[in-house]
Amino acid sequence: MEIIGIVGLPGSGKTEISNYAQEKDIPVISMGDVIRRECLERGLEPADHHGEIAKKLREELGRDAIAKLTIPLVQEAIGKGKGAVIDGIRSGDEAKAFRREFGKKFKLLKIESPFELRLKRIGERGRDNPEVETLEQRDDRELGFGLGEAIESAEIGIENIGTIEELRLEISKLIR
Repeated sequence: MEIIGIVGLPGSGKTEISNYAQEKDIPVISMGDVIRRECLERGLEPADHHGEIAKKLREELGRDAIAKLTIPLVQEAIGKGKGAVIDGIRSGDEAKAFRREFGKKFKLLKIESPFELRLKRIGERGRDNPEVETLEQRDDRELGFGLGEAIESAEIGIENIGTIEELRLEISKLIR
């Protein structure tokens, strides 16, 4: 049973990997959903306060806070025997927390795409509010969390510059 963590800048294709895994009946745990849930529990709109709450959680619980909140969800998923995909690792500290918890069962997959392509994708999905935070600001914030360190520590990589079909073919080689 393998646990695959996904790391990449916003709009790089992390959700497409998660969608593929779900189609194969592999449980997907979204770290972004963990933060969105925290926003709602605090009475805040996730689209407007996601980054702020992610930062606050790290201040309150440590640099690996989101991983700490996600680990019980992963444990529950793997208890069913199918492995799991963790969508949205944002820091080297989070990757380390998953490696400590799951050992050799955990592999980190980085997905990379050029800035302009990511900007186009984010505009099309309509889930983010660029008036609150631009893509450049999001990149800077997430790199400030240690995203670059996590990307560098990944054991597996995909360059996502083509079609969704091409990406799905690459994913199929990694996730079974």
